Amino acid sequence: MLPRFRGHGIGKALLARVAARAVEQGCVRLQWDVLEWNQTAIDFYQSMGAKFLDEWRIMRVNDDAICSLAKLAPEPVS
Repeated sequence: MLPRFRGHGIGKALLARVAARAVEQGCVRLQWDVLEWNQTAIDFYQSMGAKFLDEWRIMRVNDDAICSLAKLAPEPVS
């Protein structure tokens, strides 16, 4: 979020609405990513009760790696 929009309650309202919708749908968890250097966002999320999941790591395949992985897929069965 651009600095000029911070502190107006927009992010809190958006996240609260997502949480409300999740509860309406029977969800029991919200999960998202935050960059480790983004202390402003970390503080914001923690102020609303979010906790770090230190034991998890993000995994990603892209570019050539995703193409190589796709080639390993078996052909669909008719």
